[in-house]
Amino acid sequence: MNTTQHCKTAVAIALMCVASSAFAATMTKSDYSSSKDRITADYKAGKSVCDKSTANAKDICMKQAKGKQKVALAELEFGYTGKAKDGAKVPVAMADSTYATAKEMCDDKSGEAKTLCKTEAKSTHTKALADAKMNKKVAAARTDAAEDKTDANYKVAVEKCEAMSGDPKTTCVNAAKLVTTRLNRC
Repeated sequence: MNTTQHCKTAVAIALMCVASSAFAATMTKSDYSSSKDRITADYKAGKSVCDKSTANAKDICMKQAKGKQKVALAELEFGYTGKAKDGAKVPVAMADSTYATAKEMCDDKSGEAKTLCKTEAKSTHTKALADAKMNKKVAAARTDAAEDKTDANYKVAVEKCEAMSGDPKTTCVNAAKLVTTRLNRC
């Protein structure tokens, strides 16, 4: 592949990157708002179902309804922004809601069984939070690795441009910079 083809390939990759990042958060403000309203309505409907229950069954139902709402809102926020930080909040919301429900279910037990139930619930919660934290670190490591690869590819592209002179060289270097800028945004 000659240098001109490398430059064209680099520009094509940059354009694909820009296109894919444009679709990362495709939800409009209106869609976001209506989805948020739907989540609130679903929570209120779930809550009204819970009102028909009594004692701890009602408490469990309420924890489940509130947990579904928190998870749905976290997923909505991530779907709207597309930010990794918002994506990391989804498994935490899931872990927290599962834990709250499990703890409430333990109230139906007594003595050693209740203590064991709460210990198991806490252990499961701790493991889920640890997994979420690990996944966040893995995502950060992938981002760092992608940046390192982009930098290495830029250096190679610029080196290939060095064999040229004049306007073709300038065009080639600019294309390499464009690709690096676009890939770093992905």
